[in-house]
Amino acid sequence: MRQTQKLSKKGRVTLIDVAAAGERFEQRGRGAISNQAGRFEHETHAAFDDGWGTIDDEAARLKTTLTREVAKTIITYNRSPDISFDRTINPYRGCEHGCVYCFARPTHAFHGLSAGLDFESRIFFKPGGPDLLRRELSRPSYVPKPIALGMNTDAYQPVERQLKLTRTFLEILSAHNHPVTLLTKSALIQRDIDIIAPMAAKGIARVGVSITTLDPRLSRRMEPRAAAPYKRLQTVRALADAGIEVIVMTAPIIPALNEHEIEPLLEAAADNGARSAGYVLLRLPFELKDIFHEWLAEHYPDRAARIINLLRAMRGGQDYDSNWFERGRGQGPHARLIAQRFQKAARRLRLDTPRSRLRTDLFCPPEGPNGQLKLDV
Repeated sequence: MRQTQKLSKKGRVTLIDVAAAGERFEQRGRGAISNQAGRFEHETHAAFDDGWGTIDDEAARLKTTLTREVAKTIITYNRSPDISFDRTINPYRGCEHGCVYCFARPTHAFHGLSAGLDFESRIFFKPGGPDLLRRELSRPSYVPKPIALGMNTDAYQPVERQLKLTRTFLEILSAHNHPVTLLTKSALIQRDIDIIAPMAAKGIARVGVSITTLDPRLSRRMEPRAAAPYKRLQTVRALADAGIEVIVMTAPIIPALNEHEIEPLLEAAADNGARSAGYVLLRLPFELKDIFHEWLAEHYPDRAARIINLLRAMRGGQDYDSNWFERGRGQGPHARLIAQRFQKAARRLRLDTPRSRLRTDLFCPPEGPNGQLKLDV
């Protein structure tokens, strides 16, 4: 019987049988270690030795599959007081980047799928999204505010090269002077500088680039199909040189893993033209805590217990605290230390400048379904 390591509730690393942990499919180029059942499922699957000696056979290579999603709406609204936008568009569900820390992983449970390998290999896309966007923007009651494009899963994940949904959304928003913000860890966004730069010149576009680490080995393990760290810095430079305001997000910060890189990350961001910076402490909602614990025990068994214990100390002894404002910052001495280090480094590097306010007065709505334009009164 094959064994693996798991973290107990007290943060101790122990050996357990694979059959008790769920079926494992660890593969090169994927972030999650297993494909644990979602929280709404009544059945789970486990590998076991049936006597034929196949338990240790290498799993077949996991291929990415695409599924069309017929959406009824495309703009999603939120009332979260601790984030800077109230509406988003997500062209894709699931993300092939495979970031093991991704807070969006548990959303795959609503499809009856796993937050593990399913999330990064079974991708949903919305081909009808552009038509829905035109329709929603044309409604007489619509009030323009910046749309955050790709906040749940990366709008520039690998499949975007072929489907070009994100580019189509940008073309529509640009045609109607609608403000937009983007956040990505992909160099593919450079493809769309021809659209984003003119929007930025009008004051209706801003870009965030997520850089988690400067260590290529850690990045390959933690976010296996995202752009390498140096490519992301090159992307920051390319966007900045095009006159686009760039915010670097050093997110997530994980104590005892990438926490020591706060200052070097901010220095690299400033050197490459970033205007401001932000951070988020690692969040572990729902199934994500088990996925991340399993990944830590596999790749960093020497410090897994320390990392989890530090995180729990910043979450009131729990793996996650969903309270507004605290969920992204934590609480307690260690959380305050991280905040102080970040603030001091950002101030020293002049990355603490307020983000520009995107214009909404230039918005010109598309024609409605009957060809009627919205009148200004």
